[in-house]
Amino acid sequence: MRYPYLAAWTVIGALLLAPAFAAAQSQGMNLRTAWGDPDLQGVWHSSGAVPMERPDEYQGRTTLTDEETSERQAEAADRDEELLLAAPRRTVAGGNVGAYNNFWMERGTPTNRTSLLVDPPDGRFPPLTPAGEYARDNSPRDDDTWEDRHIWERCVTRGGMPNAMFPRAYNNNFQIFQAPGYVAILHEQVHETRIVPLDDLPALPEEIAQWNGVPRGHWDGDTLVVTTTNVHPNVSALQPWSAFNSHSGSGEGMVLVERFTRVGRDTVEYQIEVNDPQMYTRPWTVAYPFTNLGQPIYEYACHEGNYGMEGILSGGRADDAAAAAASRQ
Repeated sequence: MRYPYLAAWTVIGALLLAPAFAAAQSQGMNLRTAWGDPDLQGVWHSSGAVPMERPDEYQGRTTLTDEETSERQAEAADRDEELLLAAPRRTVAGGNVGAYNNFWMERGTPTNRTSLLVDPPDGRFPPLTPAGEYARDNSPRDDDTWEDRHIWERCVTRGGMPNAMFPRAYNNNFQIFQAPGYVAILHEQVHETRIVPLDDLPALPEEIAQWNGVPRGHWDGDTLVVTTTNVHPNVSALQPWSAFNSHSGSGEGMVLVERFTRVGRDTVEYQIEVNDPQMYTRPWTVAYPFTNLGQPIYEYACHEGNYGMEGILSGGRADDAAAAAASRQ
């Protein structure tokens, strides 16, 4: 039996057992830990029901009116109910055999925001550089061999940073832990944990890259600022459907700057600035709120591409044998 959470929970357990760890103390809405840092702890949810880029009909507007928001939320609720009644057992995705059934989809509730992208001001991705256009138009996975199965399918990561933070159709939950000198962010999907040191640690050499990069954090007033470097350049080249992370791979030297600000007992405002000069002509910024989930995160057991590999290779060998037999006739 495999225990995908073992490593992550070992780290988190150490944080939870830290002698100075204590419940947050409330000073109005200014929640603080026992050692005086702003308190971001909790299980947080983000909604995948807001488009990444701003639709044409909302150009020039960053938010909707209360009436428009209510209408949008009612339409989303009706859509989700219709989908569940129409196809409770499976969700057809792109004409293939289907994806998860609609019971498991967690599309979220629309907010009053017109897009997750807030900069550039038009709520659209900035133009790609020539290198970005080449990466978009020339997939490194055209051969699609068993060695090319992407890191999401192999349950290694949700897609690397910044993809790992963007809301989607389900599993948009995070748990934040704090201990003196550290913040840990547990991602529900693909059960990975980012450990953010708050000390002024030395930078790692540029040639050492990780799927989620190397984070360093500090407090700017009540805002946690996390700067991430050393993101693996192929972090989304192995995830070809993503258009969030430089299309077909992050550029060399990408720098991410996240900001976490608790603006209420049940709300954390999240913002991430993506600086990827190799792929994009200018930085871009995404912002949206986290809301208190009000329940624990459960284990995300992901083994699809691992157990499926046996069937994939068996099918490939069967095709090879059939082709060989046909050539002998």
